[in-house]
Amino acid sequence: MSLSDLFSQNFSTLTGSHASAAHAPLAEQLRPQAPDEVIGQQHLLGPGKPLRLAFESGQPHSMILWGPPGVGKTTLARMMATQFNCEFIALSAVFSGIKEVREAVAQAELWRAQGKRTILFVDEIHRFNKAQQDGFLPYVESGLFTFIGATTENPSFEVNSALLSRASVYVLKSLDEAEMGALFDRAGERALADLAFDGDARARLIGLADGDARRLLNLLEQVRNAAHTAKLAAVDGAFIEATMAQNLRRFDKGGDAFYDQISALHKSVRGSNPDGALYWFCRMLDGGADPRYLARRIIRMAWEDIGLADPRAMQIANDAAETYERLGSPEGELALAQAVIYLAVAAKSNAGYMAYNAARAFVKQDGSRPVPVHLRNAPTKLMKELGYGKAYRYAHDEPEAYAAGESYLPEDMAEPHWYAPTPRGLEGQIGQKLDHLRELDRKAGKK
Repeated sequence: MSLSDLFSQNFSTLTGSHASAAHAPLAEQLRPQAPDEVIGQQHLLGPGKPLRLAFESGQPHSMILWGPPGVGKTTLARMMATQFNCEFIALSAVFSGIKEVREAVAQAELWRAQGKRTILFVDEIHRFNKAQQDGFLPYVESGLFTFIGATTENPSFEVNSALLSRASVYVLKSLDEAEMGALFDRAGERALADLAFDGDARARLIGLADGDARRLLNLLEQVRNAAHTAKLAAVDGAFIEATMAQNLRRFDKGGDAFYDQISALHKSVRGSNPDGALYWFCRMLDGGADPRYLARRIIRMAWEDIGLADPRAMQIANDAAETYERLGSPEGELALAQAVIYLAVAAKSNAGYMAYNAARAFVKQDGSRPVPVHLRNAPTKLMKELGYGKAYRYAHDEPEAYAAGESYLPEDMAEPHWYAPTPRGLEGQIGQKLDHLRELDRKAGKK
């Protein structure tokens, strides 16, 4: 089979010309062929919206489709090829390399010689490295093909800026419950007419799909096969529970969904909202997050957002992490959950965090200032003769165990006051003490 035949066959399959075949997966049978058939993404496909205008213009343009799995990225790319009467080449960055890209370029050149336009679709574009992504640039610029990339990752971080600057970025969203319900009903009308689903079964399947249209259709296909095997015409929630394998909600442990949810957990703790913090904590556990990772983040929250306002928070976070190590799942997760609650309701302070960052930034750009003589160590006779440690005042021998007026910074450095305690929790008392000590310094003549 020639390369041209191979891509022609690939195009025929990918554009859905076989979608009505009895053996085709349900997701393929129901794949939309025109914008009006798409469920969801109305912020892009509704009247006057960007992708609707693109379809109406009749002129394809390079783009990046960014969104979670099962929201229609591949469907939209195939649909554009059909609507714009373009040849279609699909590559997966997971399985393709330079060789496949070169073959695609050669095929596009053949089609251009025949007066045909080409759309090159690259799924999981973020899987290509910089050199591979750079390889598309000259062909995009020359107009050899219209480039469409699909990614579940933030293209700002995963797609080269040069390629990104030549493509429009469209953000696709997970389907909401109403949209998933509409897809469920469409599948029932077109392919599952011999089965009746009660409300509980419908709700369970939509919940398991978690906004992923492809997953919902795959689940429906599994249920149909199981129901036919059991010779059932009606499906209820109990049947779903008994026959479906455990399906965790969609959760990409290395992707944006992961970091968005840990961000939501952290911000709920910082915002002193225990219910919000528990919700995101449980969402992440439900999605398959490693409890040890969550334990590390909980400890970080204690130090970053509570600090000295409530030092017990660090101890509780550490104890919860140790408890999880001893008990494992699911028992140890209770300790982590209670640590999350404590952190959420604890007094908040980022004063220590901010002081540390300010001091590090100062030291990074500052010169190497010498240690004042009175603060230097003097373990030898020579060092003592040179004055090391001379005039050092031992704080414990001073009133209130404080050497009022003493300086502990390089001689030519002003007091920076990086640490500014908040009035919350224990830090309020720390602030009062520091104010008192500074008053003693003032009385001792320290500037």
